[in-house]
Amino acid sequence: MTNVISSGKLENISPGNIFRNPENPRLIFRQDEMESLMVSIDANGILVPLTVYRENNDYILIDGERRLRCAKKLNLPSVPALIQDKPSELQNLLLMYNIHALREQWDYYTIASKLTRVIDLFRDDKGYEPNEIELSKSTGLTRGQIRRCRLLLDLPERFKDMLLEELQLPKSQQKLSEDFFIEMERALNAVVRRFPVYTENLESIRDTLVDKFRNGTIQAVTDFRQLSKIATAVDNLEVGREEVMSSLNEVFDGECDISIREAYDEAVGFGYTEREANLRVQSLTNFFDDVITSDMVRSLDEAFLENVRNLYKCLDRLFRNF
Repeated sequence: MTNVISSGKLENISPGNIFRNPENPRLIFRQDEMESLMVSIDANGILVPLTVYRENNDYILIDGERRLRCAKKLNLPSVPALIQDKPSELQNLLLMYNIHALREQWDYYTIASKLTRVIDLFRDDKGYEPNEIELSKSTGLTRGQIRRCRLLLDLPERFKDMLLEELQLPKSQQKLSEDFFIEMERALNAVVRRFPVYTENLESIRDTLVDKFRNGTIQAVTDFRQLSKIATAVDNLEVGREEVMSSLNEVFDGECDISIREAYDEAVGFGYTEREANLRVQSLTNFFDDVITSDMVRSLDEAFLENVRNLYKCLDRLFRNF
């Protein structure tokens, strides 16, 4: 992207002559955050100039909408602003991504809301659609952030509205956060890839998962990772598809109060624990082989050897049961 932000001319401009950038993706202006900023500006003034470009006799914001809103509420006669050259449509939007992504001020939903616009403008400008690497380089977003945004973009509209309503609240009061929807969608993607039969009922499944999260049946957003592991047990643990679907059906049933954790523990929890233990045993066996062949036995720490003796006793008890 061409660098449009340079050493622009600094001027004091009337807030009434500065207008919101139509390409600004920011949707959320939380009241508590705005009040805190307004108190700071009232006491200390605007310490960081706004950035604008000239449009006829007016100015369009590139950076500083929260500061401008506060200035207008405080009836400030002027605000400091750096005047830049007018950017192209694509430059205009990418500037905002790069400015705000670095500050980590935007919610993912805000970023996602304009991501398709970035892709469309990029295609018009370059003649092809950007891949994930090019999109990351252009916007300043990581590839992981782009993937999370796309999960939100793929939500049905009513769930986007649900999320937007939640985002208006202070972060400490948000229940159905962006992380909730992102983790839920990742898990559901893992489910439908292996069990396409659930695709046609995804909206009702989402409703059930939202209700279970709200009433505490699903205790944490990270529980959805266990839902993914239930679905992938058909590959990772070679658990039968019928058994996995039975567990998924219980989680997706609004009349059943079983949680994801309970379904995970009952269906696949031991299998995954055994799988992890097997990997550790293999690693430990390789370690002992290396120690023995390199004649480093006498270099082993006594505390480690005591743990090995205890392990030997456990293994002895285990094999006596066979």
